Amino acid sequence: MKIGILGGGQLGRMLLQAGINYVVDTYVLENDEHCPAAHLCHHFIKGNIQDFESVYNFGKHLDAITIEIESVNVDALEKLESEGVRVYPSSAALRIIKNKVTQKQFYQQNQIPTSEFVITNSLEELKNKINFLPAVHKLGEGGYDGKGVQLIKDEQDIESGFSQTSVLEKMILIQKEIAVIVAVNEKGEFAVYPPAEMVFDARYNLLDYQISPAIISKEVFWKIEAIAIKVVKELKSAGIFAVELFVDKKNDILVNEIAPRVHNSGHHSIEGNYSSQFDMLWRILLQLPLGNTAPILPSAIVNIVGEDGHVGKAVYEGLDEVLKMNNAFVHLYGKTHTKPGRKMGHVTILANEYSELSHKAHKIKNVLKVVSYQ
Repeated sequence: MKIGILGGGQLGRMLLQAGINYVVDTYVLENDEHCPAAHLCHHFIKGNIQDFESVYNFGKHLDAITIEIESVNVDALEKLESEGVRVYPSSAALRIIKNKVTQKQFYQQNQIPTSEFVITNSLEELKNKINFLPAVHKLGEGGYDGKGVQLIKDEQDIESGFSQTSVLEKMILIQKEIAVIVAVNEKGEFAVYPPAEMVFDARYNLLDYQISPAIISKEVFWKIEAIAIKVVKELKSAGIFAVELFVDKKNDILVNEIAPRVHNSGHHSIEGNYSSQFDMLWRILLQLPLGNTAPILPSAIVNIVGEDGHVGKAVYEGLDEVLKMNNAFVHLYGKTHTKPGRKMGHVTILANEYSELSHKAHKIKNVLKVVSYQ
């Protein structure tokens, strides 16, 4: 089969690495011929994933197409679907998910528990929502990796909000933040990965490290799984989805966001689960049986991000020390240049004991640094 990927970043790179196990002809569309995925595909096409003609011409001779980022031309994907190209996720599901306004409205319409919210279109409208504070302001479109998200605690923070159409979400007291990867094929068969517990870096609002399976009660586990499956069922699309959820202080579950693709919160599955999220997506793309989501061992991942004050050619300090650790697996994304907060790679850790996972995660964070001397 001829399979296309819109976007050539690290997610495309890891997807192509998993695709080596299958008989498949791979295509990537991306503006930058030096992107992380460019040299791993069979056919690289330079082009704009947001341009209708570029996406349509890229996909019209393919059997199936998927994405590694939401900001793609959905109209082109819809036309390709109408002409028989299989698209994962579907254009209809992607329209819902790529805008945080329509995403929140989707939860509301389908009785999916989520935090209370209002829509704002300008700073003036935001100023009229003082009684709704404290809240989190999220850009409808254009935000990524913590960008486009602003905490509005009180009236003094309003000027740091967004003047474009955005979602203002009521702040809730969170006990845990959980992510669940859900896969569904064209037959409507589901495969659900064990929940992962996320810990965030307050500096960049990026995932700092995570542990999987999450340390939660059976009651919370079953609630999370049921809600995650309901979310994906209501989207009515085959593909792989990351459902991010909050567990509040009362053990109630609220859906935060969905990502319609492989996701940072599932990277541990490369070594930690029998079928990784990337392998699972290939199975869906190639219309093969779904894989085994069971964990091999408890796992943790640590993001490798660019250090503050360093912009330029990337240098990995402490890499040798991390590579000497038992059951630590380093993934570098092939990005030659660093900047503060930029995702440059991740490390997966496997261990029988959660205490060892946490200990090694903190050690890696302190040892491995991405800097630049230019």
